[in-house]
Amino acid sequence: MDQNRMNEALGLGHLSSKKYLVGFALAVLLTIVSFGLASINGISRAMALPGLFLAAILQMLVHLHFFLHLDRSSKQRWNLITLVFSALLIFIFVGGSIWVMATLNSRMM
Repeated sequence: MDQNRMNEALGLGHLSSKKYLVGFALAVLLTIVSFGLASINGISRAMALPGLFLAAILQMLVHLHFFLHLDRSSKQRWNLITLVFSALLIFIFVGGSIWVMATLNSRMM
C-alpha cells in the first residue's frame, strides 16, 4: 500500500510537502512576531501582552492544523474530541492545583 492510500485510510488525507512548508513558514512568522513584540521597547506592556497571547493562540492552531492534521472533518472528530478532553483535564488539574495552593496560602497567613 503506498503512503497516500495509507494516509487516506487513516483519515489524514493527501499529505504534501507544500502543506508542511506553509505551516512551517507560518510558525516561523508567528515566532518572529512574538520575539518582536517582546523585544521592542517602544510597545507598552498593555499592548504587548494581548499581542503575544494572540500570536500564541494562532501558532497553536497552525501546529494543530498543518502538523497534527486536525480539522473539522468527520474523520478527525475523535482525534479532536480526545484533544479537547485532554485540554479540559489539564485545565482542571492545573486550575485545581492553583486553587488549592491559593486557599492553603490564605489560610496559613
